[in-house]
Amino acid sequence: MEFGITFKADMPVERILALTRQAETAGFLYGWSFDSHILWKDPYPLLTLMAANTKRMRLGTLVTNPVVRDMTVTSSLFATLNLISGGRMQLGIGRGDSSRRVLGKKPTTVAKLEEAVHVFRELNAGREVMYDGQPVRLTWANGSPPRVWVAGYGPKVMRLAGKIADGVILQFADPDLISWCLGFVKEGAREAGRDPKTIEVMSAAPVWMSDDVKAAREHVRWFPALVSNHVVDLVSRYKPEELPAALTAYVKDRAGYNYQHHCEVGSDNAEFVSDEVVDRFCLVGPADAHRKKLEALARVGVTQFNIYLMSGEEEKTLEDYQREILPRFKS
Repeated sequence: MEFGITFKADMPVERILALTRQAETAGFLYGWSFDSHILWKDPYPLLTLMAANTKRMRLGTLVTNPVVRDMTVTSSLFATLNLISGGRMQLGIGRGDSSRRVLGKKPTTVAKLEEAVHVFRELNAGREVMYDGQPVRLTWANGSPPRVWVAGYGPKVMRLAGKIADGVILQFADPDLISWCLGFVKEGAREAGRDPKTIEVMSAAPVWMSDDVKAAREHVRWFPALVSNHVVDLVSRYKPEELPAALTAYVKDRAGYNYQHHCEVGSDNAEFVSDEVVDRFCLVGPADAHRKKLEALARVGVTQFNIYLMSGEEEKTLEDYQREILPRFKS
């Protein structure tokens, strides 16, 4: 299993860069940045600086979407960053959540997402593509498209990921729910004539290592509340029997969601989230509990665990994982 970190850009730029350098030294292979331009700093200047401050770490958005920026703009940004970083960029893309909803807009369609990935790959490969009826080409692109990770939860997006993605992004650390999602990824891959084993699988979630499990939960309770936005969207689009109760039941007592407190420790957004859901979606407790959960994730097919590094004491979290976790999985 490989390991990554993700930032929401609400901390000083200098600290983001210091944490990035610390993570690379510790053995983390991926560095990701949220893309929610109203709530936090724009990811692309940060990714440029992260590229300049690292040598090996693969970098990307987690996640962007096809409609906040024109896809030719996103393609050009990544082609430029791929030149700056020496080919280390990775595209994380989905239908759009906070960056759309904070503007009062809905996520885009699965069809729009599929077309966006096609345009992105063609332009980054230096090939011409028809875009809104106009032939377009990035003649200066280096011809090596970044790997594409598709984020989602529902059957339609998961099948699409199986059809077109290099990797799939799943925002929780529940092995049973990940296994359910991967069933659709495998269906999509086989329908497209692909080997499902070639598709990487990311589990992304916050962690808190402590013998005090009760206190640990309070540092990460915001995360299932974040996931609930996607769950509510799924409930509106699928029949109840098409979705597992382990994913949908916990949102029944949700009163609402304030995006101005998105990913915020101690936020009122998370009052409806039970301890049981926190334990399933996140990694909490002593080091051995983290190791056992990661082993369970590996057994269902997870190839990268991505820490949402935004629950407090980020330097300590990196130190804990460098000392207690990464050596076990490297061996």
